[in-house]
Amino acid sequence: MKYISILGSTGSIGRSTLDVVSQHPELFRVAALAAGSNIKLLEDQIHTFRPEVVAVYNDASAEELKKKNLPAEILAGEQGLAAVASFDKTDMVVSAIVGSPGLLPTYEAIKAGKDIALANKEALVMAGKLIMEEASSRGVSIIPVDSEHSAVFQCLHGRDMKEVKKVILTASGGSLRTRSAAELENITPAEALKHPNWDMGRKITIDSATLMNKGLEVIEARWLFDVPADRIGVILHPQSIVHSMVEFVDSSVIAQMSLPDMKGPISYALSYPDRLGDVLPALDLAAIQELTFEKPDHEKYPCLSLAFEALRAGGTMPCVLNAANEVAVDAFLNERIAFTGIHRVVSRIMESHSVEDYSTVEEVMEASDRARKETEEMIMEKIKI
Repeated sequence: MKYISILGSTGSIGRSTLDVVSQHPELFRVAALAAGSNIKLLEDQIHTFRPEVVAVYNDASAEELKKKNLPAEILAGEQGLAAVASFDKTDMVVSAIVGSPGLLPTYEAIKAGKDIALANKEALVMAGKLIMEEASSRGVSIIPVDSEHSAVFQCLHGRDMKEVKKVILTASGGSLRTRSAAELENITPAEALKHPNWDMGRKITIDSATLMNKGLEVIEARWLFDVPADRIGVILHPQSIVHSMVEFVDSSVIAQMSLPDMKGPISYALSYPDRLGDVLPALDLAAIQELTFEKPDHEKYPCLSLAFEALRAGGTMPCVLNAANEVAVDAFLNERIAFTGIHRVVSRIMESHSVEDYSTVEEVMEASDRARKETEEMIMEKIKI
């Protein structure tokens, strides 16, 4: 029996993880849950999965849950998240909190010696060196849950990295793939949120439309697989059937394919090194008939170029990229800046940042907080956006 804690249990990854757990009660049990503002769904999850410890982000939500006399200890805030992440009965922590708030609890889980099913890419974007060094020193396994990194992980199974020429991440191109670069200035949030293949949260869906999501995944891949930027490629694949590929030194390419459903990589992370049966419908390539690929247009997707620039700059630059993007995406969703303003804002913040090295999570968070503040000030003052 493997005991699971989930950071972000009411989000799309968290819900899918609980679906997998419910299908295999003989293999998995929920030890602890952490969630944000969806208190009603969290209450339902507590009744169904009977975790011992539950954490919510704010005190008011915690007090609301405590009044219901639920069969779990209710905690709040960063200390509550840390308690869920490091809960002593937990074998594996599913890190599925969206964005920078996922860094600290993920780091706490690693320090507590918990294996990680990683869906929060920002932890590695912001502090990849620190996270991987801590995991190595603690003997912690980090199993990727992002479909692209799960695909690479599966393609690399049992292989020596000296045999790898290139890691190739696929991208759907998001909701705006068929739009021209000239059309993007007037794109509305409603248009950008219509992803053709995946059911994701609002922030990640916008990141998919700008291809920043793929840029963040490039940085994540650098740390997960210990490959430099010049050995990581991105290719558009609108059907989202080939989730990523690995090219080897003999020019052979191995790809991982399945229908676009996050239950696939989630179940693989939970059960690794074994595989569970009947996770997804069978892939019928004859019915699909056509798989297409195209190079990303960096004029149309400048955020992808910014991510590569941040990775090459190193130090705190990827953290600054991520922080500026989070603020800019929120501003776009609230119609404070244009869609194309996202990359302009991020670019200006990166230009103003002096790269620093870091050795602690606190230093990373300080850099992130400064970048967030500067980005918000830029948007409020409409400086060169």
